[in-house]
Amino acid sequence: MHSKLTPVISRACKRAFLWAALGTTFALLAVAQPAPLPPAQLDQLVSRIALYPDPLLAQVLTASTYWDEIPEAATWADQHSYLKGDTLAAAIQEDHLTWDPSILALLPFPSVLHMMASDPAWTQQLSNAVLTQRDAVMDAVQRMRHKAKEFGYLQPNSYDNVVDDGGYIEILPVIPGVVYVPQYDPLVVFARPAHGLVIGGAIRFGPGITISAAFAPWGWHWGEPAFAWRTHTILIDHHPWVRTWADRAHYVHPYAAARIVGPRVEHHELRGSVRR
Repeated sequence: MHSKLTPVISRACKRAFLWAALGTTFALLAVAQPAPLPPAQLDQLVSRIALYPDPLLAQVLTASTYWDEIPEAATWADQHSYLKGDTLAAAIQEDHLTWDPSILALLPFPSVLHMMASDPAWTQQLSNAVLTQRDAVMDAVQRMRHKAKEFGYLQPNSYDNVVDDGGYIEILPVIPGVVYVPQYDPLVVFARPAHGLVIGGAIRFGPGITISAAFAPWGWHWGEPAFAWRTHTILIDHHPWVRTWADRAHYVHPYAAARIVGPRVEHHELRGSVRR
């Protein structure tokens, strides 16, 4: 048991140190609203997540704004990656996990949380952009999707439908409730391929993650989370998600279920990670 936990504990310690150092830095800058990022920088910022299916992308954008809660959640997801489906949803309640619902919504996706926790500077920058220039962030996602589609990389497949809705590209799971996390190199899929280069396989997919009705308390519904791309709206739990920099300290999104109240408890075995 101890040998299995050692890598998890080591990663947790490294994350804690990194985020503590980052937190100190951001505390010094907490008063000032960050300057807006230009389009080219926003394109680069969203490139690693722009091809995520819309429901997952919406949860990532909102969760990033609670960046300080992500390291603990990533560690918990690593240690409990053997829990899936309704069993995982029950464990979230049983362990009294008190993170924001947008964070809880990502617990079925340890690989996504690990990516966000492992690069805190990126996660914080994404958070700032979502809070201060959400319209521009969504426009950047669309620019990157159009690039990938133009170059032949982004196409409908057995995992996701790619729908061009009047110039706005939606990426929607073929089977609602089954989400696949795409894996790709932004330097490849957003660049014009060399003449004669075979582009198949540039976007790969991990195993499908089934999101059942048990995850409804954290915004997962049939057809949601979603984007209203024309109006630059993120829809979570049937409501526009409107958290901004100015109200970030007190905004509470109207989820159907109230935020879980602690204290945290542990009712489940801790194991090493098997990321999805």
